[in-house]
Amino acid sequence: MHERTNIRLRASDRRKLEAVVANRNSPQKHVWRAKIVLLTADGHGTAEIMRTTGKAKTVIWRWQDRFRDQGAAGLWRDKTRPSRIPPLSPEVAERVIALTQAGPPPEASHWTGTAMAKAAKISVSSVQRIWRAHGLQPHRVRQFKLSTDPRFAAKLNEIVGLYVNPPEHAIVLSVDEKSQIQALDRTQPGLPMKKGRAGTMTHDYKRHGVTTLFAALNVLEGKVIGQCMKRHRHQEFIRFLNVIDARVPKKKTIHVIVDNYATHKHPNVMEWLEQHPRFVFHFTPTSASWLNAIEGFFAKLAKNRLKRGVFRSLKELKDAIHRFLDHTNANPKPFTWTRDPNKIIAAVKRGYQVLDSIH
Repeated sequence: MHERTNIRLRASDRRKLEAVVANRNSPQKHVWRAKIVLLTADGHGTAEIMRTTGKAKTVIWRWQDRFRDQGAAGLWRDKTRPSRIPPLSPEVAERVIALTQAGPPPEASHWTGTAMAKAAKISVSSVQRIWRAHGLQPHRVRQFKLSTDPRFAAKLNEIVGLYVNPPEHAIVLSVDEKSQIQALDRTQPGLPMKKGRAGTMTHDYKRHGVTTLFAALNVLEGKVIGQCMKRHRHQEFIRFLNVIDARVPKKKTIHVIVDNYATHKHPNVMEWLEQHPRFVFHFTPTSASWLNAIEGFFAKLAKNRLKRGVFRSLKELKDAIHRFLDHTNANPKPFTWTRDPNKIIAAVKRGYQVLDSIH
């Protein structure tokens, strides 16, 4: 008897192998490896094991030897095989990284895998592996804008303080307008989604007018006061402030967070504020409209209702917006601020340091 076929199983090993064979979720390669060892231990010859498992004799011999040398644990590991293609030298990877960080070629706005492969004389897959290993994504770009407001830190802390610790007997509203919302109708009806095919929509459209949504988010409750108007001048803004004044209980002070849009600072608006002393305006820093909580509501509205909407008239568009407002107010979620203002201020300072070092 050959040494590899002289297998004597301990009771514990037999139970493990039989459990793998019986388990429907076991990988098939583990199942037939366990069968080879079990059949060998039961005294079956190579020819019979070949018929039962459907494997060649060299495969059977390999796993008999593996069990003899490493036991049952060796059956679950595949032997590591060297790559057919020699690995790239570190110098090649360094060159790809240097070219990527030096900027795009003169004829392009950014590096592509094909262009880099041609420049570095390697395959596209090799370029992608190098970029992935070093966290480089030349096909992507992130937009930014550093605030130039000299009172950035003070305004940031003031507004974050309203979010985190609002004053008693007062209400905090994040107010802004989403202008130029278009009532777009498609030139042809789209096809419905079905198995194997996404829903369709024509690339061209018909315009049926525009509207502007004035909205005020109650930071504590998560409810939104909204009204659609034809334009977004200071006259419409004052009308919306009157709507807020009518809906909020008279005994409460109203802290309004707004951006630096000229409409919000119009002399007529300032005069209206003098006549309504319970309104207190807090302006976000310049180029920092992201600090206004209502922007998150506008993003949800655009993504969930407007972006793929089909509106055959301006009235349909306004009705859709009002239904979205009703749904939001029926399921309100209070706004929660989570960022540390000190970390934001430090990040802005680092941004300016980087810009100064570049210029």
